Amino acid sequence: MTQHQAQRPKRADAVRNIESILEAAAVALAEDPDASMAEIAAAARVGRVTLYGHFASRRELVEATVARALAEGDAALDGVDLSGDPREALGRLIASSWLLIAQIGSLAAAAEAELGPERMRQLHERPAARVEQLVARGQREGVFRSDLPASWLVTLLHLVMHGAARELRAGRIEPGDAAASLIASTVLAAYTPPGIPVPAIEIRSVP
Repeated sequence: MTQHQAQRPKRADAVRNIESILEAAAVALAEDPDASMAEIAAAARVGRVTLYGHFASRRELVEATVARALAEGDAALDGVDLSGDPREALGRLIASSWLLIAQIGSLAAAAEAELGPERMRQLHERPAARVEQLVARGQREGVFRSDLPASWLVTLLHLVMHGAARELRAGRIEPGDAAASLIASTVLAAYTPPGIPVPAIEIRSVP
């Protein structure tokens, strides 16, 4: 492929196909980490020739799917005010981004098997660092426990979000602010230093 060909804008139908494939891959891989290229093509309603025309291998498709989900999650975090009281900032972060972050977590099994842990760490660096900085600030200000590493508290947050996503799909919790409040209450109970009352924070939908 020449440089001119590589830089040529994709046709509108090609762009639509790529978006359909990535959306179908995100859903299929979240439900079944072993989902095949044929299954993803069928879910996207494209032929296998079209699928392989855009993504030459399953690894390439998995990486593109994870990168897209992470970019969406990072964009959601861009719009969240993480200043002020770290506990209130955490509530705003959860309300605005928990479903996206949970989706990213559900892709992890497929991605780690295909890409390996080092590549996954590289892809997660920017969004994970932002959340870890908030947690570390809360530790410095004494509102989050400091006897556990900030990285572990971030991992706990993601695990709770992922669990909430499963409960939501099973119909055992309500969507929207109710789910966000449940997550925030659970995480704050784990983050609050021993002996300090767990605060109640108001969760409101972020426009």
